Amino acid sequence: MNEVFTVQGMTCGHCEKAVTTAIKLVDPQAQVSIDRAQNRVEVNTTQARETLAAAIREEGYEVVG
Repeated sequence: MNEVFTVQGMTCGHCEKAVTTAIKLVDPQAQVSIDRAQNRVEVNTTQARETLAAAIREEGYEVVG
């Protein structure tokens, strides 16, 4: 399933990597696409949306949508 999040606080490539790593810890098979300029994170995953959002929040980023 495809999930799209608006994630505030990603300002650099390191931030993108941190968010990607957090998602992959919950779902190693997830495909992650990040558009930092739009604060958009798209994930193709089998995990629940809230599980992914919690993983992103634990990295210190705000999940808005």
